[in-house]
Order: sequence, then C-alpha cells, then structure tokens
Amino acid sequence: MVKIAVVPGSFDPITNGHLDIINRGAAVFGQVNVVVLNNSSKNPLFSVEERMELIKEATSHLSNVKVETYSGLLMDYAESVHASAIIRGLRAVSDFEYEMQITSMNRVLNDEIETFFIMTKNQYSFLSSSIVKEVAKYGGKIEELVPPHVEAALRKKFNKA
Repeated sequence: MVKIAVVPGSFDPITNGHLDIINRGAAVFGQVNVVVLNNSSKNPLFSVEERMELIKEATSHLSNVKVETYSGLLMDYAESVHASAIIRGLRAVSDFEYEMQITSMNRVLNDEIETFFIMTKNQYSFLSSSIVKEVAKYGGKIEELVPPHVEAALRKKFNKA
C-alpha cells in the first residue's frame, strides 16, 4: 500500500522553498499530493488554475507528485485521498506557533493523519510567496527564489518582462 502525504498551501506562487519541501517529501512518501487550497484571508495574484500549472511544471520531474485543488477543510481532502500524512514546511521559529495551532485543530478533526514538519534549507528560511511577489513587482532579482517559468509568469503579471 502506497503511503500518501499531502502538502497543502496557497502557492501564490510556488517558490524554491516550497519545492525543497515537496522534493524531500517525495523522497520519503510513495505519493505526494500537492493541494492548492483557497485561503479566504489572502488575495491571490494567480488564479488557482495558474498556480496548479506552475506547480505541475515545477514538479514534472517527480513521478510520484500529483497536483490538485480543494475548497474546504484540509482534513476532509486528506481523508478523501486516503492520506496518512500532512507535510508542512517550517522556515523559522515564528512559523512554529501557527503550525502548532493548525496541527492541533487537525488532530481534533482526524487524529489518524499525522503531520510532519520539514525544516527548509537555510537558504530558503526567509523566503515566502509574499516577499517574492513584492520583489518581482518592483523588478527586483528573483531568479534564485523561484523556478525560471515562475519568474517569467511573475514578470508577465507585473509587466516587467
């Protein structure tokens, strides 16, 4: 039986930090479902469909990664795909408190699905989609922060091509 893990996020856009977590999760689990969740507290730059396409291209080298979207509770999605794990990336200590709250709530919803935290590599510890978008908006250097096709998509969105 293949162990399925879910990597949830808004991925607006996917960064090299996200890819670090996905790659490392794919090395451990038989299948990794990257699920684009709609976060009602965020105003996304890219549509869900655009984000999914950017993720698919960025993970095309990983045969055990599947990209999907879901509107609703993460644990409902995880149950529907028979996942045994949720993978969450941690950048810094400041992420931990928020992630602990989310994980605790998820345990109330389903205590059979484990959450695994993966620390990002040091070079990505500061990286967030928000920071990448802000730098791209003003034409700054982002090639070390995102894959080339994501950089091109950002430049196009901000008319900085």
